[in-house]
Amino acid sequence: MNWIEIDIYTTTEGIEPLTGSLLGMGINGFVIKDPADFDEFLNDKTINWDYIDDDLMGLKDGETTVTVYLPENGQGLEYLEGVKLELKALKQRDTDNRFGRLEYELKNVKEEDWANNWKQYFKPLTVGEKLLIKPSWESVDPDEKRKILEIDPASSFGTGQHNTTQLCLELIEKHLKKGDTLLDLGCGSGILSIAAILLGASTIKAVDIDDNSVRIARENAEKNHISSDIYSAYCGNIIDDRNLVRQLGTGYQVVCANIVADVLIAMSGKFKGFLAPGGTLIVSGIIDSRKDEVLDVIASLGFELLEIREKEDWVAAAFRAL
Repeated sequence: MNWIEIDIYTTTEGIEPLTGSLLGMGINGFVIKDPADFDEFLNDKTINWDYIDDDLMGLKDGETTVTVYLPENGQGLEYLEGVKLELKALKQRDTDNRFGRLEYELKNVKEEDWANNWKQYFKPLTVGEKLLIKPSWESVDPDEKRKILEIDPASSFGTGQHNTTQLCLELIEKHLKKGDTLLDLGCGSGILSIAAILLGASTIKAVDIDDNSVRIARENAEKNHISSDIYSAYCGNIIDDRNLVRQLGTGYQVVCANIVADVLIAMSGKFKGFLAPGGTLIVSGIIDSRKDEVLDVIASLGFELLEIREKEDWVAAAFRAL
């Protein structure tokens, strides 16, 4: 397998929150280069150096960098979109600019070239018992009985390739009833909420902190012949935007959130307020090592755990609001 090298620029203080976000996404292999560490090494009085290579000395004045490696395939591109969203979220949190510029650079490939190669990675994909996800350039058998969800790769997370998306779709298929209303928190491309419409939901509201994701979610809904009368997408952060929370309202039969562990925990206190009594909460995007932590927090807030699904170190779960 080929790998894409990505440098993310931050500060010494930004290393911990950045790597924490990467770990929460399931990216657990990275290299850290921090000039502060090199200064400490140079100032170690217990060691005497006659000569230090110029390349090493160059680290002294360099920028703190966290380098990650992503597989050069469809899931790697999904990870990249997730990284971009995480960097945007960190920038929003970093009001004092303590974490540096939080920008990234691909080392051994141009992002546009990688993205343009999607066709070799992105093929029709069956999920659960009722859905088939396909890009626009692929055809399917005219006698296909599954619901066809058409979605093209774009600058937004969610094409169905990632395990977290598939797990969430399976749980929506199982727990959604015809005519239910659904709220999609962290909608990305809109794939979950569009699937919910195809599976029988009556109306949908979708939310994301990234305005580009909101735009793409609306475009994907239109591509799947879903009217704006039943599909609405909003940009904002429910954690600290009270006006947005009021605008979204309450009484949903289903709320889904496919994000990362830390964000699920941060927004967990909002979930019950959105749901109708006895409504279903579906969460995904949880790396296995954080499973108990996330599920215990949600259960403690008045939810009954209905089921857990796992796939390749990723976890999704469904709860009932008590």
